[in-house]
Amino acid sequence: MRAISKVAPDWWDYTTLDEEILRDAARLTADDILQLSRPGFTVRFYDTIEQFYAAEALEYVHSWMQATEHEPTGICGPIGPTAQLPVVAQIVNDLRIDVRNGHFWGMDEWLVGDKEMDPQNPISFANTDMALCFGRIDKALRMPQQNIHFPTVAAIDEFSKSFDSARCMVMQGGQGEVKHWAFNDPVKREGQYAEAPPSPEEYRKLGTRVVDLHPLTLIQNARTSVGGIVSDVPSRAITVGPVETWKSDKVSIWHPGYHDNAFGIRLTALMISKRVADSSVPMSLLADHPDVQFSYLRPGIGSCRPDMK
Repeated sequence: MRAISKVAPDWWDYTTLDEEILRDAARLTADDILQLSRPGFTVRFYDTIEQFYAAEALEYVHSWMQATEHEPTGICGPIGPTAQLPVVAQIVNDLRIDVRNGHFWGMDEWLVGDKEMDPQNPISFANTDMALCFGRIDKALRMPQQNIHFPTVAAIDEFSKSFDSARCMVMQGGQGEVKHWAFNDPVKREGQYAEAPPSPEEYRKLGTRVVDLHPLTLIQNARTSVGGIVSDVPSRAITVGPVETWKSDKVSIWHPGYHDNAFGIRLTALMISKRVADSSVPMSLLADHPDVQFSYLRPGIGSCRPDMK
């Protein structure tokens, strides 16, 4: 019998895992994390925030520089982190890099009612991508609007199929406190999943879809985006799924240390390294992807030792 979640009893999440793996994760030092690399899973450290976000921005540029008219390539990117986005635009503009054959996929978007959030809303993910990155790229260098793909309720299938029309070289993201990439949250503890979460194989069959968001996701996004006003955070979203993720050559996850906490950024690395896949920790399912990289800002790794200061 699996444990009941300590934070949301009606949901699955990492607090339902066996205590042993939770304790093992908490004991990891920074040097231990670095040793978790294995074939198919790479751990990298950056010593300064400037190095960290420059490297993240360069994943965009390198992905677009491979694109040709007949073999388009691109990157699927997150809102969170976002500090890399203006750096992307600056690199493209200052080096005069022609990215017109490149593609971009937005990972997700909030739902308001039964429709994706208006892109003019200041917390819209599409708004953020355009304001911080694409709207800053010289029009003579920027890809056409049809190469910038955002998920919408009316065109879920079209969005998913776009991953077959251009090569997604990198699916880039952060890690949420519920251990998701994009909004691939754990599922509710109900119906056929009342006693156990979906198997990894079952969860990996999910594509772009509308999802209900775990309470931890709402709290995290309130903290990072709206000054803690949880009531301003939509409780549903549309998100890219594992199906599209497995169509991407590489999955690149960036840990600055302030999206998920010191424990979370240890737990998922340990589970991926040891190939412990459990859909209550969606990020752990990446253990079966052929090329995953975790990049850490070393000063943000922190510690799981008790500290009551």
